[in-house]
Amino acid sequence: MADLLYLWPAAAEFGSRVPEGKFFDHPAFTPAVREKFASEVQCVTWRYKLAETTIDLQGTADVPEVQVLRIDARDADVSKQVLTAIDKAIPFPIVFEIARSPGERREVRMAAAHKRLEARTAKISRYFTTGWQPDDAPRQPLPEAATLPCLYAAILESLAQVKIRPGEDVSEITARLKQAGRLEREIAMLERKAGRERQFNRKVELYRTIRAKREELAEFTGENENAEVRRSYA
Repeated sequence: MADLLYLWPAAAEFGSRVPEGKFFDHPAFTPAVREKFASEVQCVTWRYKLAETTIDLQGTADVPEVQVLRIDARDADVSKQVLTAIDKAIPFPIVFEIARSPGERREVRMAAAHKRLEARTAKISRYFTTGWQPDDAPRQPLPEAATLPCLYAAILESLAQVKIRPGEDVSEITARLKQAGRLEREIAMLERKAGRERQFNRKVELYRTIRAKREELAEFTGENENAEVRRSYA
């Protein structure tokens, strides 16, 4: 997981609390999700609006603006089901900052999913997240970008820790990461199987398969490309 928090532009600050009723009217908020929301969420604040009118980056129909929402958790965290329901209820890409207070500490993590806006409902990818960090930890400037979609892609890239390939858009990155998630699950299953295997030849074969899967995973995430860069400077 990445350990970073972004310093959001002061010009984009909004700072308006969002009433829970704004969410509950959406079909994504089933009775079960409403119950989880009530038990997990103390409040939601619309902290920043990244748009052409606030940060002078042109948007598109796919990424007209990006919202930064702060969620204060009642307890240890906020579940993916609640994040997904909020994402579906708001017709713009969202970056979440989730805050909690274990003991006397105040911690925060960022989370976001690629959202594809469609006529009836938004399509949400898997969520990418940073680790928990002190709320007062130093923040870094936003990635440099020429347009709002490029900024959105760069933010997702930093959370997912995947290398964007030249000419690749956010949906292509998400498809690649979906394949990477499948491979990660396959590798975990093979590793469990190898740990239980008692026949030496079979164990060797399983580890050979695991190594091949890891190489395939590196291709999806761009780790091989990063390794080539590191070797070129060695």
